[in-house]
Amino acid sequence: MDLFWRKGFDNTSIADLTDRLGLSPPSLYAAFGSKEQLFREALDLYAQTDGSGIWNHLETAPTAKEAVHRLLRATAERYTASNPARGCMIVLSAPQMEGGNTAICGELKARRQENVIQLEERLRQAVEEGELTPATDVAALASYFATVQQGMSIQARDGASRETLLAVADYAMAAWGTAP
Repeated sequence: MDLFWRKGFDNTSIADLTDRLGLSPPSLYAAFGSKEQLFREALDLYAQTDGSGIWNHLETAPTAKEAVHRLLRATAERYTASNPARGCMIVLSAPQMEGGNTAICGELKARRQENVIQLEERLRQAVEEGELTPATDVAALASYFATVQQGMSIQARDGASRETLLAVADYAMAAWGTAP
């Protein structure tokens, strides 16, 4: 997981993986089938470990506003939990479609889109409950908060402190209720 997170999918070679895992190439292929499958397993491990907890409050918080704020604050905390900060593996491990492994890029895109869909669902619920007006463009609002979260990943990778990212989360919430 660490190699893929640090170097990205395309820049992590089979030699890197076999060296880190202490396996021969045939053993690696026997165990995982392919580099792509090993990467998918690394993504699943990331979601269960370093990436866990960020989305936990989306459905359980009493309001959508509190849910999104908790999500962004948890993002700041998780993305800066290691030293150096590494941001989000799903956002950063294969950001370039051109020249990259299209299946892996598609997998990562789908996982990111799942998060946007989760946000949209919670925001739709907020409209139904009267927390947001019926005129709220939940798709645009969900995309906005997903964009903030993904940007926080890049900022973390670039060395932003936890305090800075917590402030970003707080300032992003200032947009709540001010959309056209």
